[in-house]
Amino acid sequence: MSVIVQKYGGTSVADLSQIRNVANRIAKTYDQGNDVVVILSAMAGITDSLIDMASDVTKSPDKRELDVLLATGEQTTSALLAITLKSMNYPAQSLLGHQAEVLTDQCHGNARIIDIRAKKIKELLEKRNIVVVAGFQGCDPEGNITTLGRGGSDTSAVAIAAAIKADVCEIYTDVDGIYTADPNICDKARKLSVISYDEMLNMASLGAKVLQIRSVGFAKKFNIPIHVKSSFTEEEGTMVVNENSGMERLVVSGVTCDKNQARITLKKVPDQPGIAAKIFTPIAQAGIVVDMIIQNTRAGGKTDLTFTVPNAEFRTALDMEKKIAKEIGADDVFGDENIAKVSVIGVGMKDHSGVASKMFSALAQDNINIMMISTSEIRISCVIEEKYTELAVRVLHTAFGLDKE
Repeated sequence: MSVIVQKYGGTSVADLSQIRNVANRIAKTYDQGNDVVVILSAMAGITDSLIDMASDVTKSPDKRELDVLLATGEQTTSALLAITLKSMNYPAQSLLGHQAEVLTDQCHGNARIIDIRAKKIKELLEKRNIVVVAGFQGCDPEGNITTLGRGGSDTSAVAIAAAIKADVCEIYTDVDGIYTADPNICDKARKLSVISYDEMLNMASLGAKVLQIRSVGFAKKFNIPIHVKSSFTEEEGTMVVNENSGMERLVVSGVTCDKNQARITLKKVPDQPGIAAKIFTPIAQAGIVVDMIIQNTRAGGKTDLTFTVPNAEFRTALDMEKKIAKEIGADDVFGDENIAKVSVIGVGMKDHSGVASKMFSALAQDNINIMMISTSEIRISCVIEEKYTELAVRVLHTAFGLDKE
């Protein structure tokens, strides 16, 4: 007998028919003798419609009250699934985030999990109940409802799996696994049978949207295997596991792209101690995430400094830097929203040379110019013109031998 956590996304519980399909899948797992905890998202589109309703009332809804509103989406699906399972004569009970003791900080709208005590979950499992937990939500130390941000149900699932020491966390979605590239961009992309936590963390941070990055971080920290699979087929999906779990070490496991990027350049910045801090401290205080940074030294004690930020934060960051440029005596500030980041990722890079050279050569052969470069032990990222994004993904996918046989 295993302890299995199953998480179902919004498309998997989009209507009552889909909820019945999910109930049948859960019943099958339960009948095999397993203890089952189910984490649910809201029905597809519900969260956005609730946000729209609040926005119709005021352009700036109170964040605490917005969390109370948004949490009703997962409460609805959890109750409906528990009702469905009980109608099938299966013992089931739904729990909201605070009843499952998902304790978070007080950052409404993007709360982080502090602890999951899961006492009620464990008690129900001991009595062979199927426990249905509303994902995406928790409560702060004062008992206020909080939500975990976009993709928060993934985080709920893996965190609860860690708290109850589950054998596996199954993430059911509308795709049947993790691919070497986005199949909508590259028709030669193929499904991976296994991928490491570190590779998945990089893919999630660099544009892949299958798993929420915080959920992968939890899985790695507590060594919880994740099985990503489709709720619409019986096919095996992709296992996300520890790198040392006997997995094949491909030099490159995947190619990702991210169009949600913009770059800002400060020209002829004084090359002095403390200048970089003056440039980036206000950005950090505004909560804007800076990704890639490049500094080019000029003659005469000057330097050019370029960095990237999320597209949504571009205008705010650019306005801030124009003010800072005047304060520090920089010559000019300008930006570019028409860029994208393409990346190759693979744990095998640790043991192989020439990966960067192959990447740069492949892009050059198709006349794709590289504007910025960033590397880590298992990743190389390049900023290019946005219009070449899909071509770059396909070119790199072929160059590293990832195309379907």
